[in-house]
Amino acid sequence: MRFTVSSTTLSSKLTALSRVINAKNSLPILADFIFDIQDGILRLTASDSENVMTTELALAENDGNGRFAIGNKDLLEAVKGFSEQPITFDVNQETNIAKISYQNGMFSMPIESADEFPQAQTVSENAATIIMPSNLLADNLGRTLFATAQDELRPVMNGIYFDLTPECLAIVATDGHKLVRNKLLTIHSEQPAAFILPKKPATLLRNMLQKEGGDVTIRFDERNAEITYDEGNIICRLIEGRYPNYNSVIPQGNPNVLTVDRLTLLSALRRVQPFANDSSNLIRFHVEESTLQLNAEDFDFSKTATEQMTCEYNGQPMSIGFKGSSFIEILNNFECQDVTIQLADPSRAGLVLPSEQPEGQDVLMLMMPMLIND
Repeated sequence: MRFTVSSTTLSSKLTALSRVINAKNSLPILADFIFDIQDGILRLTASDSENVMTTELALAENDGNGRFAIGNKDLLEAVKGFSEQPITFDVNQETNIAKISYQNGMFSMPIESADEFPQAQTVSENAATIIMPSNLLADNLGRTLFATAQDELRPVMNGIYFDLTPECLAIVATDGHKLVRNKLLTIHSEQPAAFILPKKPATLLRNMLQKEGGDVTIRFDERNAEITYDEGNIICRLIEGRYPNYNSVIPQGNPNVLTVDRLTLLSALRRVQPFANDSSNLIRFHVEESTLQLNAEDFDFSKTATEQMTCEYNGQPMSIGFKGSSFIEILNNFECQDVTIQLADPSRAGLVLPSEQPEGQDVLMLMMPMLIND
């Protein structure tokens, strides 16, 4: 079997697939890429047993069809330094050797039978389906991933929750201290359905989706999801369990409303945060009339910092504490010029919203307050 492929295209595809593969694998063949050549199309697959990622590319030339497995590290290192040029694979499945020829040389590698590679779990026929533009899904995954938890006791918190209702599709992540909820108002279903996507496939998907790509189709049942996009697909095992009632923790009726330039607040927090206590990372927000003041202090090391900025504020004078690093993460995951912070009182969560919502969406982020000593 012989085939020729573009070096840069192959390198980019293998680099993306390599992120699926674990450093240590339960089966040796899970450290391999699967090459499947059928009628001028090369289908590449990688897996960690729970996530199976596949992508396709057209071959410049090919003679014969077949499947084989080849080690990921050596091949990836060999091809990623090439300039754009054709690479030709001569595969002998009797001697289990692949010879790879390029412009100035060649190398050979052992191959294995692809038959030992575990089959991907299938999604049942009665699976629910969500179809959405790839750029919309990529934006929402990027906006929510930072809020997922790393909690062995509550694994449901370690993923992104997709909640499909007759009103909208809500994409939610929380670690118990901060929460992100994105409502996609143009996507809804009369038949409610939900699933929890683990962090790893969500990260892989965000990196693979093209801003100018077409639609993404998500088919899911109680155990697995199959996500198909322009350049391939991911089949993954879902997190099983009941996700917390996220709507119950979002406070309603927040009379104190603060609007401030996002980048100004972000820069100020970055300057003030190093002076906060290392263990708590507490930043005190004091807002009154048209002034927002940030205070940080670490009496153990005799450090303090204060910074003021102008804002628009409608409400009672208030001091409230937030974790500085988490608030910086929230501001980093907006793209708007101004943010609106809605507050009820110093003991209740603060809501952070963009001053203008993206078209067809309702984006909300929540921060739990920290106790401050007056």
